[in-house]
Amino acid sequence: MNYAYEEKSSHTYQDTLDKLKQAIADNSFGVLYEVNLKDKIEGKGFEFDKNFTVLDVCNPKLAKEVLDEQIEVGYFLPCKVVVYEKGEDVYAGVLKPTVLIDMVDNDSLHDAAVKVEDILTKAVKAAV
Repeated sequence: MNYAYEEKSSHTYQDTLDKLKQAIADNSFGVLYEVNLKDKIEGKGFEFDKNFTVLDVCNPKLAKEVLDEQIEVGYFLPCKVVVYEKGEDVYAGVLKPTVLIDMVDNDSLHDAAVKVEDILTKAVKAAV
């Protein structure tokens, strides 16, 4: 996938999720929102048998820097990190900030996107 970085986990879904949240915190990011889509979809009366959790994560210092440079980057914030089940396997991944920032015509933001992507990729690797 060119829009996301993901790794297959050797852990259970819940263990991967817990490890990912800890790795995110260890890298100065916070989880702003956590949504288990299975719970949300089933809560609306539809069957959905796979766990898929979306974590909206943010580093306030880095977010402020990019928003000060170009406020429209807020469309891409907070960053999305996910853990999901596919068949018998568990995956963790991150939507690549470098792919998103390429949609903005502002080369000065590329370094920040690389930094965020490196940090979140490191967190995914630590979780799997």
